[in-house]
Amino acid sequence: MSKGLFDLSGKVALITGGNSGLGLGFARGIAKQGGDVVIWGRSAEKNAKAIKELQSYGVKASAYAVDVASQQEVIDGYKALIDEYGRIDTVIANAGMPPNTRSVLTATAEQYHSLLDTNMHGAFYTLQEAAKLMVARAEAGEPGGSLIFCGSLSMFQGVPGIVSYAAAKGGIGAVIRCMASELGKHGIRANTIAPGYIKTGFSGGSDDGAVQAEEQWSDLDKHFASKCAIPRPGFAADFEGIAAYLASDASRWHTGDTIVIDGASMINL
Repeated sequence: MSKGLFDLSGKVALITGGNSGLGLGFARGIAKQGGDVVIWGRSAEKNAKAIKELQSYGVKASAYAVDVASQQEVIDGYKALIDEYGRIDTVIANAGMPPNTRSVLTATAEQYHSLLDTNMHGAFYTLQEAAKLMVARAEAGEPGGSLIFCGSLSMFQGVPGIVSYAAAKGGIGAVIRCMASELGKHGIRANTIAPGYIKTGFSGGSDDGAVQAEEQWSDLDKHFASKCAIPRPGFAADFEGIAAYLASDASRWHTGDTIVIDGASMINL
């Protein structure tokens, strides 16, 4: 167990949507630095597999089935977490649906609202309830805490067709900045991670999220890699470090930021 700059011994982190893909990458980064981990996911099979791996790093790990679109389920999920662990230090609001529309002209109200229910409102409930717990602890004499949102490059770039997805990412990005401003007096920081194109299990990535050699890339991977200054797709393993950093006391004065991790695709000419 690490005792270095990003040591997370004694800290507890929650990652929503943490049983696979990028969310599991965040969870791995925290567990590898000694932090206990709770994941919220709705697949019992994926939850069990993820917990087994996370526990292999020598930490305590648990999974709860929580639908973040339900504010009451979020409240109940935090109650179960506090009953089991006694504290919450870091929350990564990562759960979300992929884009469910193809054009602003054909997007239905049902599609728009169903995605916002999870990606925007669910993230807000998750962050808000965590903030309440962190403020209560600060007022009892122990300030601090880290609120993290998993955004995307659609916060900055116009992407045809994904209006509700981009609205959710941009909206919670604004929420994070407001939280950073309001909660800093309690030592609570709030930041967004904005990933570029990531190759996960859904797009042929490995179960362990490791960086894959070029011969394992699809044509889509190669297309996005060609746009990056570091010419490859991203992998879940590329996000372990930022999760550990933002969960650790090393980031105690880092707040209100949107941290882009995209191989420099946004600035590459």
